[in-house]
Amino acid sequence: MEVKAEHIKPYDSAGVKSVQVRQMFDSIAPAYDWMNRAMTFGVDKSWRRKAVNIVAAEKPEHIVDIATGTGDLAIAMAKTMPQARITGVDLSEGMINIGNIKIADAGLDKRVKLVCGDCLDLPLESCSADVITVAYGVRNFEHLDRGYAEMFRVLRPGGLLCVLELSTPVNPVVKPFYSLYTRVFIPMLGRLVSKDTRAYSYLPESIAAVPQADEMLSLIAQAGFAETAFRRMTFGVCTLYTARRLK
Repeated sequence: MEVKAEHIKPYDSAGVKSVQVRQMFDSIAPAYDWMNRAMTFGVDKSWRRKAVNIVAAEKPEHIVDIATGTGDLAIAMAKTMPQARITGVDLSEGMINIGNIKIADAGLDKRVKLVCGDCLDLPLESCSADVITVAYGVRNFEHLDRGYAEMFRVLRPGGLLCVLELSTPVNPVVKPFYSLYTRVFIPMLGRLVSKDTRAYSYLPESIAAVPQADEMLSLIAQAGFAETAFRRMTFGVCTLYTARRLK
């Protein structure tokens, strides 16, 4: 399956996507958390809560959070699941540095560890995670099939995959307003807050290009996962995907 999102890059269409994504997140790291709250009017917190509740039902001992960013989801899971040890992986040292400060401030540094690594070549042992989570990260992968294959490798048999990703509403009434908001307002806000003027134009482009709904489930299934399902949230601007490694 051709994945259009793999060809959408932050800066240079001829460059390596993973390198550009790392540069972009290093650049916007100081403004990242504030922009997330502002762009979603704080609704992103409720999306993460839904993911946390699904993960908590698994009673996991070890969770791997891919594309962990500044650690919002990792921190939320650690607070909800005191028995869990959480490993977050991200390309960007700038994001991880901020995440480590937040984790220390929350007193969670003994249970949450962030490491800098490539999500397409995870620095983790096979079958070592009870649950793998990804929040708003898969559209930034240079190769989605390799990313899901790595998650399958690291997840133990019986383990759960939980993916949150931004998506395009299908409702014909909501869709034009969403398009105006993401393609005009968000880039304008990004230019005011961040010095990286391109980063928040890349955002709506990558959302529009990433596989959604059944197409995303097909990619997940091709990596070996079963029991795939998705749930649209908030008029379809975010989608929660789940799947399981059975063997």
